[in-house]
Amino acid sequence: MNPGPARILDALRRAGGRSCSGELLSESQGISRAQIWKHVETLRATGYKIEGERGDGYRLVATPDRLYPEEVLPALKTRWLARDLRYFDEIDSTNRVALELAREGAAHGTTVVADSQTAGRGRLGRSFFSPPGTNLYTSIVLRPAVTTVEAPAWILASAVAVADTIAGFVSDPEQVEIKWPNDVLLGGRKTCGILMELGAEATRVAYLVLGIGVNLNVDPAEFPEEFRRTATSLREHREDPVERVPFACRLYENLESTLDTCQREGFAGVLPRFERLFRMVGRPIRVRDLDGGVRGGTVAGIDGDGALLLDTGGAGSPERVVAGDVTLEKERM
Repeated sequence: MNPGPARILDALRRAGGRSCSGELLSESQGISRAQIWKHVETLRATGYKIEGERGDGYRLVATPDRLYPEEVLPALKTRWLARDLRYFDEIDSTNRVALELAREGAAHGTTVVADSQTAGRGRLGRSFFSPPGTNLYTSIVLRPAVTTVEAPAWILASAVAVADTIAGFVSDPEQVEIKWPNDVLLGGRKTCGILMELGAEATRVAYLVLGIGVNLNVDPAEFPEEFRRTATSLREHREDPVERVPFACRLYENLESTLDTCQREGFAGVLPRFERLFRMVGRPIRVRDLDGGVRGGTVAGIDGDGALLLDTGGAGSPERVVAGDVTLEKERM
């Protein structure tokens, strides 16, 4: 948002629902009443409901369900995450933009958020359905002091933060679980996907870009046919729509706290929380390795560094799975 309309919005917000006269706004902002009117019209065009009558001034009545920095930042309680928030009405991919920012030297915690994506990306080149006005699509630049071997644990820690956030917005938190390594399920169906990309210098991580897409209010009937059986949204599991600003603020706050723990204590500091949300133990799965190989077995647990333990029934079992695409055999997620 441009500085002019942003200042008017701040003044109307500080009025606490009372009317502000155009004359007083003009004096306090040092601009003409005609310019005040133009700024108010700009705010109205972006979704702010502002009442105004001659002689009675302007009054802020309602704010849009948009993740504008002007809406998120006043409610945000983080120290470093999303304090630099870049908003887009529409973008091809928040991860692409965040990767560019990371390569240009963007600080730890720089965050990109979009109302919609035209080419949202998931793991292994999959697309992520990203309609406007309904969900949360965000990517965060991280600069942790970790090696490339330690980096995968950060996606698991992020899944914990996302799952805990979702649990706080649905009527039955027990329906929330993590599907290793990067999906959060609600009632057995996917409501969030997480994508992590990195840049490295030798064996040290130079930056991570963490992309998170959460289905908040989308009607499951609007999902593409290929996703309808396996995907859901929070709206399907609660009486009212999810307000996106409070959800985003809670998510950013949980992420900051969880990632700080991961940096300070390693994945061991997050493991108990992960295990509480991890319900795959004992379930048969198929794992497609990054080289295309497929192996089956039963989930035996999670290792201390976040690797999946797979009981294949053979010698040397359980085997460690560090990366791969996991399919739950019964549910075919």
